[in-house]
Amino acid sequence: MADESVLYPSLIVPVGHVEPVPRRIRGLIGGRVVFDTRRALYVWEWPPYPQFSIPVEDMVEGALTDEDHVEPRGAGPARRHTLRVGSEVREGAAWVWGEGAPERLLGTVRFAWEALDSWFEEDEPVFVHPRSPYSRVDALRSSSSVRVELDGIVLADAPSCVKLFETGLPTRYYLDRMHVHWPRLRRSGTVTRCPYKGTTSGYWSFDGDVAPHKDIAWAYDFPAVHANGIAGMVAFYNEHVDLYVDGAPLPRPTDS
Repeated sequence: MADESVLYPSLIVPVGHVEPVPRRIRGLIGGRVVFDTRRALYVWEWPPYPQFSIPVEDMVEGALTDEDHVEPRGAGPARRHTLRVGSEVREGAAWVWGEGAPERLLGTVRFAWEALDSWFEEDEPVFVHPRSPYSRVDALRSSSSVRVELDGIVLADAPSCVKLFETGLPTRYYLDRMHVHWPRLRRSGTVTRCPYKGTTSGYWSFDGDVAPHKDIAWAYDFPAVHANGIAGMVAFYNEHVDLYVDGAPLPRPTDS
């Protein structure tokens, strides 16, 4: 029987796929609204997740300046533009889809995510990238025991866990902090964000006798509501540690 650590749903959305966004989408720079639309589109330029494409008509007037440069994007060719809002100038930050892109994208613009200071779905901020309507994140309590080792050293040994199932990723095993061997770990300053789970509250590294291992564990003390089951718990990267679930060793998945 195949092991659960390598059994997870694949990403199935093809590159170039376009769908309507049934939510109000807004983008801001320097506190000013760049666009406010209820007609956004999802466009997949690569399989893991989509980007928003915004009707040019729903942008503030004069925000786009054509750079007279056409380049291929994941869904087709697009003309690159500079984004100007007030005194803020973001060069090469936007692409208006052109002939050869899916017809539904014509007349819409796709932005470099980091070129905007903030994004909102309805009144909720969105971080990193849009949440895919085809992805699920489920945090389920489990009686499976989990032991974590690295270089022969036990870093955690828990009688139960919360399993986090996220489309396209290996199962993650979140453990109560009381079962983590903290003297073996060193806190780092790393912070990451996930559009599904929120912002991490901590990362930890392990300085073993064989080699240092940076940022092998993390926690979300205040996760997004749909991942509330992992609040305050700690997970280790399956790819970088040796995991034993119910006493059986799990093969390490390839890095995602």
